[in-house]
Amino acid sequence: MSNIQLDAEIKITEKAAREVKKIMDENNVPETYGLRVGVKGGGCSGLTYTLGFDGEQKEGDTVIEYNGVKLFVDGKSLFYLSGTELDFTDGLNGKGFIFNNPNAAKTCGCGESFGV
Repeated sequence: MSNIQLDAEIKITEKAAREVKKIMDENNVPETYGLRVGVKGGGCSGLTYTLGFDGEQKEGDTVIEYNGVKLFVDGKSLFYLSGTELDFTDGLNGKGFIFNNPNAAKTCGCGESFGV
């Protein structure tokens, strides 16, 4: 299994990290858990982002600690997400997490799927 990386291929902004911690607290998610960040096939552009809480590192995962949040990323997802910054917005256009992904050659209108 991979060691924890401090020089992250994926970054999470302070605002997004605060929101992750808030959600964890509101849902009684143990502090030892991390945020699993990934991609899966689907969506109108070919790939969809996934987020969820996970209590353990799986075989092939890279673990990244950034802004006080532990991220679990599987190898396939890391290929598509390398260089990505996870942010959070609560502006007029909606509230939610945003993936600023330099690898996305095309995105859909809702911002929930992308293609490379």
